[in-house]
Amino acid sequence: MTEICIRAATPEDTACILTFVTELAVYEKAEHEVTASREDIYNSLFTDNPTAHALICIADNTPIGFAVYFYNYSTWLGKPGLYLEDLYVQPEHRGKGAGKALLHHLARIAVQNNCGRFEWSVLDWNEPAIQFYRSLGAKPQDEWTTYRLDSKGMAALAAEGTSI
Repeated sequence: MTEICIRAATPEDTACILTFVTELAVYEKAEHEVTASREDIYNSLFTDNPTAHALICIADNTPIGFAVYFYNYSTWLGKPGLYLEDLYVQPEHRGKGAGKALLHHLARIAVQNNCGRFEWSVLDWNEPAIQFYRSLGAKPQDEWTTYRLDSKGMAALAAEGTSI
């Protein structure tokens, strides 16, 4: 059995992370939406005040997956939460415990940081992921609907607010 190792990503992982992001987007049928560059990944993960954090999953001394997460905040709990933005394991390495190892590692990080929640989103058609998450005890939050403004929508809203 191959040993799986999880470690914090380093600046040297920037290109690998971008490759995994692209592979995940292909799986999610959204490759055309990836606009991040290596510089974007580096700046968001490895500068003095990173906006997110990343883990690398390794088997046989080779990166096989990653996770990107950040902290949010719950006013109801009065505590931070850990939000998992992306979790990806290359298809040929799935079913061997890598995804579970990443989630265990993230849960430990959440506990160590006194987080009140550990959350993520999954596409409604991604039945393998849904079943995997349910097997770990995760529950869908069906009463909440996610809303999003893209960059054009944000700019329009920001411009509207200047006339008040």
